Amino acid sequence: MRTDTKRVNVRCNVLAIGASLICFQGSSLAHDGQEGHSHSKVRKLENTELYNPTLMPDRIVLTWAGDPTNSQSVTWRTSVDVDKAYAELAVATSGPEFAKNPTRLNAESVALKTDLSTAHYHSVNFKDLTPGTKYAYRVGDGLNWSEWFQFKTAKIEQEPFSFIYFGDAQNDVRSMWSRVIREAYSDAPKAKFLLHAGDLINSAQADGEWGEWFGAGAWLNATIPNVPVVGNHEMHKGPDNSRSVTHHWRPQFTLPSHGPQGLEETCYSFVYQNTRFVILNSNLQLEEQAKWLDKTLSENTSPWIVCTFHHPVFSTAKDRDNVQVRALWKPILDKYNVDLVLQGHDHTYGRTGLETPHVETLGNVPIGVAHRDEHIGTIYVVSVSGPKMYNLDQKQFMVRVAEDTQLYQVIHIDGMKLRYESRTATGELYDAFELTKEIGLPNTLLEIQPEVQERRRREANLPAAIVPGASNNVPATSAAPGK
Repeated sequence: MRTDTKRVNVRCNVLAIGASLICFQGSSLAHDGQEGHSHSKVRKLENTELYNPTLMPDRIVLTWAGDPTNSQSVTWRTSVDVDKAYAELAVATSGPEFAKNPTRLNAESVALKTDLSTAHYHSVNFKDLTPGTKYAYRVGDGLNWSEWFQFKTAKIEQEPFSFIYFGDAQNDVRSMWSRVIREAYSDAPKAKFLLHAGDLINSAQADGEWGEWFGAGAWLNATIPNVPVVGNHEMHKGPDNSRSVTHHWRPQFTLPSHGPQGLEETCYSFVYQNTRFVILNSNLQLEEQAKWLDKTLSENTSPWIVCTFHHPVFSTAKDRDNVQVRALWKPILDKYNVDLVLQGHDHTYGRTGLETPHVETLGNVPIGVAHRDEHIGTIYVVSVSGPKMYNLDQKQFMVRVAEDTQLYQVIHIDGMKLRYESRTATGELYDAFELTKEIGLPNTLLEIQPEVQERRRREANLPAAIVPGASNNVPATSAAPGK
């Protein structure tokens, strides 16, 4: 009889709300629609509730401190109750047998006091790995373990690869940036790493914001290595007004320390396949980094060179100009024929062709400038992935621009060809080109027709952007931008 009574109650409740398929039992229907009633226990959670560490590992992130062919680094967080942490590693297999006898490694641990709590950050460098091999790993304290994650070391022999590049995430990261990184992953699930060109968050010392960033990437961070760049919002101003990278940075990310003194884990370089990647810290010590950059590139043997830093050589936002960055670094980028420079900071989108203004033009380069480097062939990109947007400062030598558009970029390198695609948060192809390299000669640029119109706020007040060769995909090496 009790079962029959329950059926009658549910049936009556369904009738009471008409065609809805939602069923309420008992007295719960009486509260339907009474939003904010006096008996509600719903409230906004505090950051201390959302982001406090526990015994369970979280904020797990892969990075590289060494050679991607034979090493992998992992970092994670727990509460301070965990004073001894481990990572377990095994060659991944198709069945569960890999977990029977993994290698256990002791983690290095450090305490980090934040505005919300004190946590322990743990890191392990997996070394002497076999190139081109898939591994499974987990992290924990011996009782509380993460799930098993997988990563694959780079091959020594050449093979095509892709990576994803993001401009500033910075604001509303959990709410508005999550969709971008997830769309990017759905577009390029086999990407070998994620490159973030600075301003991952807005407030350098706010642990809740770091919690949002790690939450947005979630398990992707634990399976695809990250290459983070320091932006101005990762910098902290001390009581004496001196600026330094936030104390969150080094506990959270395990990165190379071979840069100039004082810039450890913020200025570094690595080789992936046939490409040299150079990461710079555009916030301080620019002259020291210029010398280091010159030396690093003078020793380079990779055919492709990609540099990334936060502050653009050529600003795309109004009332912005990074004179020192351009004056100190562009001559070196020119000297070594760097192929691609990936930047952030300006919360707009802009991408040059092969020709850009000479460094002697130290003001923000005006429309119509004709003084160009015609034989260098470096392409400069500024992009934004988060929701914060600035006004565009249109420059004639920018081939493609955007305002108010969240973007991600997938870059694919296959031997002597590089394909670049910038896509919107909804996956539409916004900008694309292909570079072909011939050693000793300038790159050949092939512009690719985008799927959508340029997005600009005041279209009527701006000159139309020129996309050389876009209509028929002819090489654009000899076409002067803006003509």
